[in-house]
This record gives sequence, structure tokens and C-alpha cells, in this order.
Amino acid sequence: MTHRRFGKTVMAINHLLRLALEDTSGSGRYSYIAPNRVMAKSITWDYLKNYAGVVPGVKFNETELRADFPSGSRITLLGTELVDNLRGLYFDFICMDEYADHPERAFPEVIRPSLSDRKGGCLFIGTPRGHGPFYKLYETARAEPKSAGWFTEVYRASTSDVIDPEELAAAKGMMSEDAYQQEFECSWAANIPGAIYGKALTKVEAKGQICQVPYDTQYKVHTAWDLGIGDSTVIWFYQILRGGSVHIIDHYEARGEGLEHYAGVLNEKGYLYGRHYAPHDIEVRELGTGKSRREIAWNLGINFSVAPKLPIDDGIHAAQMLIPRCYFDAKKCAEGLEALRHYHRVYDDRKRTFRTSPNHDWSSHSSDALRYLAISIEEERDRSRPKQFIADMNYDPFDNRAGASANRLH
Repeated sequence: MTHRRFGKTVMAINHLLRLALEDTSGSGRYSYIAPNRVMAKSITWDYLKNYAGVVPGVKFNETELRADFPSGSRITLLGTELVDNLRGLYFDFICMDEYADHPERAFPEVIRPSLSDRKGGCLFIGTPRGHGPFYKLYETARAEPKSAGWFTEVYRASTSDVIDPEELAAAKGMMSEDAYQQEFECSWAANIPGAIYGKALTKVEAKGQICQVPYDTQYKVHTAWDLGIGDSTVIWFYQILRGGSVHIIDHYEARGEGLEHYAGVLNEKGYLYGRHYAPHDIEVRELGTGKSRREIAWNLGINFSVAPKLPIDDGIHAAQMLIPRCYFDAKKCAEGLEALRHYHRVYDDRKRTFRTSPNHDWSSHSSDALRYLAISIEEERDRSRPKQFIADMNYDPFDNRAGASANRLH
């Protein structure tokens, strides 16, 4: 893990080049993989042509972003924006740059199998983006003994001596503290620029509201879901206590499972359930069966209520207003909390502002589920308030016809 302008891309290309030149198999396959192909070309293609161009007999394919060497080895630049297009490829070694920005399933589900038959290796490089997949990978690697084949290193700007101290001071003066700590000091804890729930979560953590939150058997447990099709499904488990505080006692996320799996999860938890809230698209009927997922869930014993359909910004606002009332179980909700901290809007350089729509990545599922939780709580609160009866100005107190008074109050 390195700070900005450390030279990690140059290092990665030269490492791939050395491996390709030393390969005597006649079919060595090496790749630099960026979060998207445009990034790979704009940042890395010139480096590859510059450093590999001195090799006699090398040929460059501009269309394929590929360098072919006389030995039969090949270095290709790729992107993971259409990650399933990489299935079927094989590699001896790859470098995944800006790993925090890749789709969560890119390496474990698609790219990792491409290294298996050749027992290939992978270099992960990048800058932190909160406690997401890159952080988990880093912590996993750091915990493994060196004999397991892992190596980790962190290069911070304050100790690497790569960037002039005066330039660092100038950068720090123009950047927010969080942005500087993340980009130059490789901080996992800094809030991501554009973070939607970061500040609210920092405040509740400071107040001790991210702690041990036990299941209270006096209250029913409600759930809020984000249902994925071929993607992650997330469930938040929460209780509403007297006084209005919300205890979020559990979180569950899985990928590629059917509703039967999640029905089993609910049973295994052993909670006494109240309402189960799902997004409005649970009503959509599947082409194969003609049944909606709500009907399928009903047959499995899950009676879903449909969360109100609101614009995303209204739902986000409801969640931001809800978080100060919440107590999160630190252990059971750890993964969900990291997703909430990471959830962010991307900065639009042309408009000089953050984009309206949140960035869709691994953190979206837990964040969407929290949004449904927030708007569902608001609906329940509105439903429980006494109705305001407004007198009909045409009401005749001397009209004794049956039902007259009832008909004139609304």
C-alpha cells in the first residue's frame, strides 16, 4: 500500500516486465489490471511502451493494449468494469492496481481462478478507501506468516522521502484532513471524501453508541432488506425501544443465494420477529414462475411489508436523521458499519461538486437496506400517530340520521 505519487504503477510495470523476460516457458501470460480499461490505457500504456520498447523484437498491439515478446511471453492491460469478460483467461502473474476501486467479486470469483492452473501470483497495490475489501485483504495478508506466501508493506509520504516536504505541506494546506490522511498517509480510518454517513457514524461512535447491543426478548425484532438478483442481499435486524431509540442488533450479507437460504438464516437467529421490510421491486413477477418474490417468500414463512418508495435522496436524509437514534452492535454489525462508512458520492471535477447519485459499489447493499429501514420506521411512526379529525363545515348538529356525524368527519 502506497501514498499518491509514490511510483507504484511504474514499479508494477517493471515487475511484470522482468517476470515476462525471465519466463522461458514460451507462453508466459502477465497482466496489469485497473478498475477500468480507460484508466489502464491513460495511466499505464505509455509506461509499458517506454520500458518494454527497449526489448529487441517486442511488438505492441494498440487495440488490445498488449506487448508481445520474442520469447512468447505477453503483457496485457485490462480493466474490470466488465469483469465477466475476463473469464477463461489464464495468467502467470498479475498486478491489480487501485484494488479498493475494483468490483468486490472481481478477484475472488473471476481473476483468482485464472491463476490456479499455473499457480500464479498477484500484486495488489493502491490507496486506502475505508475498511472495505482492500482493508480485509490487507489484514488477512498481514496476519498470515511469511511462509504462506504473503508480503505486505505500507509506504507513507511522511516517511518515504519520495515527495518533497514543501510539496507535502502545500498539498496538506489545500486538502481536507481526511483526504490528506487517506491519500498521503495511507490511513484506513479517514472518512472517504463524499462519505454520506461517515460524520454521523463518527458522532455516534464517540457517544458510545457502537458497542455491545444484546437482543432484548421483550421487543420484537424487525428486519430491513436489500434484495439482490445475482448480487448481494443484506438484512439489518433491529428493535425499537420505548423512547424511540433503535437497537440494531445484527447484520447479514450473502451473495448468490435464494430466498430459501435467507429463510433459514432467520430461523437460525432465533429472534421473535415483527415486520420484514423489503424494497418495492419485491412485487415484480419473475418470468420463469410468474410469481413475485413476495409470494415466494410468503410460502417460505416470510411475510414481507413493502417499504415506501421514495427518491433516493429522501431515503438518505431519513437514514441520516435516524443514525443518531441508533445503537449498533459493534461485533455483529461490523461489516455493515464498514459499508456505511464507505458509502459515498464521487466528486465531479467538471462541475466542481459531488455527484447527486451515490457511487454504486460493494457498500451500496448495506446502505440501501439501512435506507429502507429508516423510511419504514418513519412510516410506522406516522401510522401510530392519532388521526387528526377535521370538522366538516357542512356538519348539521341537529341532523339525527344514522351515520350522519360519522360521514361528516374525515
